[in-house]
Amino acid sequence: MKTNNKYIALIILLLVGITSCTPDKKEEISDLQIVRNNNNQKSYPTTKMDSAQVISLITKQKIQELFDLSTLYTSGNRDTEIDSVIYAQMRSYFAESDSNKLKPLLKQLDSFKVRSAKVGNVNVKKEIIGNDTLDLAQYIVEYFDQRDNMIGKFDKNAKFMLKLSPVKFKKEFRFYFVDLDFEIPKDSVAVGVIK
Repeated sequence: MKTNNKYIALIILLLVGITSCTPDKKEEISDLQIVRNNNNQKSYPTTKMDSAQVISLITKQKIQELFDLSTLYTSGNRDTEIDSVIYAQMRSYFAESDSNKLKPLLKQLDSFKVRSAKVGNVNVKKEIIGNDTLDLAQYIVEYFDQRDNMIGKFDKNAKFMLKLSPVKFKKEFRFYFVDLDFEIPKDSVAVGVIK
């Protein structure tokens, strides 16, 4: 009887040892879940940065989020409830709730049959055009198809603004695009012979 109890105890001990050694499965967050939770109210890093670095980081993040939402929207049917939520999120990135700002982007993504986009080389600067000072972001966007083959690289310029969003005892700004594919005017000085 004692030997049977020893065997039972040994088997139970082995089972407990085996189950405790198996690694815990960590839940991975899918890209779809990340994109679904994108909105224009993200928090920003708590590390110390100067304002130019923060503006550049925020601008790159917002451009990438908008392209992620746009590619997700164009790959869907555009008539489901989630598509309408995604479209409303995309519109919230613009200062004016005008759907004409999104149409050129969506048309371009449709024409190339883009399934994903990657934003890089974001360069934020202020430019004076006439009497206006514009916040501009020059960036490169790469388009990929459903097999992750690169379709092409495009140089683009975005015009954006930071709008003061007062919160009690804090100075906070909200980021909005004014135009996502802004054409910088050419220099008006003609080249020629001057006598």
